[in-house]
Amino acid sequence: MDIELLSNQLISGDRRALAKGITLIESRSANHTKEAKKLLESVIPYSGKSIRIGISGVPGVGKSTIIESLGLYLIDNGYKVAVLAVDPTSHITGGSILGDKTRMENLSRDENAFIRPSPSGGSLGGVARKTRESIFLCEASGYDVVIVETVGVGQSEVAVSSMTDFFLLMQLPNAGDELQGIKRGIMEISNAIIVNKADGENLHSASIAKKQLENVLHILKPAESGWVTPVILASAVENKGIEEIWTVVRKYVKTMKSNGRFSEKRKRQAREWMWSVVMDGLKDMLTNCEYIKNYAPILEKSVDEKCTTPSLAAEEILNIFKTNC
Repeated sequence: MDIELLSNQLISGDRRALAKGITLIESRSANHTKEAKKLLESVIPYSGKSIRIGISGVPGVGKSTIIESLGLYLIDNGYKVAVLAVDPTSHITGGSILGDKTRMENLSRDENAFIRPSPSGGSLGGVARKTRESIFLCEASGYDVVIVETVGVGQSEVAVSSMTDFFLLMQLPNAGDELQGIKRGIMEISNAIIVNKADGENLHSASIAKKQLENVLHILKPAESGWVTPVILASAVENKGIEEIWTVVRKYVKTMKSNGRFSEKRKRQAREWMWSVVMDGLKDMLTNCEYIKNYAPILEKSVDEKCTTPSLAAEEILNIFKTNC
């Protein structure tokens, strides 16, 4: 692959080149890994200029519809928008439906939008293995706003907050909102909370949920010092709350840049990215070590027959790795 040509096309805003670039960095091929490294190095000077938004929420909360409405609003206001939508991967087949793009039909047709669905590939945190790198490529290709939609939401699915500037949590009315205060992990890192589907018969319950969430937020530590997490009522059907969401994002970015926390957050994220790559590399080394490949079945059999415990077997594997790999 001609990496210099691909890089130039990507930087010029070619959507096909951007798609090819993301496919390249997602590949697990050893040759592709080397080419992906060259591509990333070539686009570094053009990255880092977008606003990165992470959006999470339970399946069915309406993430895709809100993203489409927000994306179209931003495009109408002169922005270029990239959406990185992560779908869960089957542990049985390894496949993924990748249905998010089909749910953003209008946005996907706009030339100022780029939508890339990716399988999570078993990665924890609700994001794909190479989401950070994909963000870099989107920024280098001239996208002003990069939105990362996660698989779902849970205590462990908050990795998206470590790679975006603004973390948006979506909630449903009539979904046990009075208990959300228990879920401190996800609430405390949220920079804003949307109560979606606040229309028709749901409007009353959505208003109650909004008040309950605001009460909970009063007793929790805010995600950022100097920032009060707002709760926004929204409806993609009625196009309600979309402008308010963007106003809140812009206000947050302005506040964090004025007190210096924006650049500090980006630096912290870069360090976390570095260590996540280190951990991925160690995992690959462990998986590909011939000594472990030969000895692991023996240890697995010992665990099956209760001759040893899983923890002791794991310790033995690590000792083999340290000694021989």
